Amino acid sequence: MPTSPNSAAKKAQEALGLRSLRLDAGLTARQLAVAANWHFTRVSKIENGVQRPTDTDVRTWCAVCVADGEASDLIAQARSIESMYMEFRHRTRTGLKYLMRSPVPLYERTTQFRIYEHNVVPGLFQTAGYIRAMLPFWFTFLGVRDDMEESVQARLDRQSVVYDGSKTFSVVLEEACLRTPLGGTEVLIGQLDRLLSIMSRPNVALGIVPSLTVRDVIGSAGFWIFDDSLVKLETPTASIEVSQPQELGLYVKMLDHLRGCAVYGADARRLVLRVVDELE
Repeated sequence: MPTSPNSAAKKAQEALGLRSLRLDAGLTARQLAVAANWHFTRVSKIENGVQRPTDTDVRTWCAVCVADGEASDLIAQARSIESMYMEFRHRTRTGLKYLMRSPVPLYERTTQFRIYEHNVVPGLFQTAGYIRAMLPFWFTFLGVRDDMEESVQARLDRQSVVYDGSKTFSVVLEEACLRTPLGGTEVLIGQLDRLLSIMSRPNVALGIVPSLTVRDVIGSAGFWIFDDSLVKLETPTASIEVSQPQELGLYVKMLDHLRGCAVYGADARRLVLRVVDELE
């Protein structure tokens, strides 16, 4: 996986699919450029991630390739690539407090949260101790100013959406989330107690996939779905946004499969309590 923001965005742009669209249409790069009334080098720059295509570029490309139906998804994907690069630049220029506050407008306008995490308790449910245990590594890794207390408070402040009865939260956690001892045993026990409290809320449906469950699907990364408009994932270097309808639909389908592996209600609570007993 590329670890610099420039290479990550460039690789993602190369994978955008415009080259495949051209090849499927039986066009050379020069033929496409002539049909689009572009300089012939523009096609190569776009395909190789040197130049970011505008919305108009994508529409023109699709029209020349007789693939107008692909335009909306490709435009959304191109925008998400730019968003990925911008997010990393913000990370490297500011303290983590900014990052903790940046999702607030999205959280406020979202009514349905669908969340999958495979090794960490979601930020909306984290205790102050759990947050403090997580952040020191990221200050050093990202090379940003240590603004610990401001960052912890900013993350706690954004949890207010959980108590808004007009919003719903459908969450699937792997059992590993309950057993990752960030900050040590005492911190983890406090976090699990917080999770038990969250599970009792009427607007939260929290399922846990037991570690020994026989299954046919494994989530390779955590992801959050906001209404039916956006999916967000995080890598060590970037926040990636997916908004193209077809791909978003696949994340919804994946979460539905993962729900089928999870236990809910009293069974989920018993699983959390069993882990707490083991820790104590």
